Amino acid sequence: MEKSQKELRVEEKLLRLTEDISETVLSGDQLPVKLIKLLLENRELKAIHDYANTVSITRIGLNDHGPVHMKKVCYNALKILRLLHEAGIKMSIENEEAGTLTDSVLAVMLAALLHDSGMTVARKNHEFYSGIIAYTFMNDILREIFPCDEDIIRITVIRSLALEGIFGHMAISPIHSMEAGIVLVADGCDMTKGRARIPLEIPTKPTEGDIHKYSAHSIEKVRITKGDEHPVKIEIMMRSEVGFFQVEEVLIPKISASPAKAFIELHAGVSGEEMKRYR
Repeated sequence: MEKSQKELRVEEKLLRLTEDISETVLSGDQLPVKLIKLLLENRELKAIHDYANTVSITRIGLNDHGPVHMKKVCYNALKILRLLHEAGIKMSIENEEAGTLTDSVLAVMLAALLHDSGMTVARKNHEFYSGIIAYTFMNDILREIFPCDEDIIRITVIRSLALEGIFGHMAISPIHSMEAGIVLVADGCDMTKGRARIPLEIPTKPTEGDIHKYSAHSIEKVRITKGDEHPVKIEIMMRSEVGFFQVEEVLIPKISASPAKAFIELHAGVSGEEMKRYR
């Protein structure tokens, strides 16, 4: 269960971003840092991530759905959440007065790091298998974060919000919270060539997952930054036009299904050519 160098690098970036959000966005609240450290050290989560990749890549022939992917989605989600917050956009449970911004951050982190856990079972309906797997796991982790009985309401809200993000990440089941919408978009943003590297190195017969592998392999870089006209700008640079499959068939439907869609602008194009603006 050793971690690859790529996984360790993603973890380092994720930890730094979480620490920065805790200090600059949450006024020093260290709960997200405590949670991310617990998750990164958790052996069960590591086992879930690794086996999800075995099923996805070796058994089915799809691209990465394992530890690097789920940690990149968490990183993307936290970047989007911070950009929205800096633009003055409140998360759903803040608007509903059902929780705090910290609670939103915790829910987004849990959803992102568990959203593809159902790939350990099957591809079809994996988001629902993910919810089954995540429920008990989240209860145990949240009890470590909130050990007092009076925290049961807070645990319930965070767990429910995370489950919405997990169930909704395929853009099939409707979602209604900003938090779940962030996870949905963050998942769609992990489409660079590194995600397709491992499956492309494994010799196989043609499968239904090939277009995903070759399309992802053409994506050079995805940048998430402050937008020119909207709070969040997503830029996708690719080396060939096959990358437009990832943009148009994967990312755009996820943005369109997200409650955060009004706050996102999307640009994509082949390196050296004029970027196409989608929204």
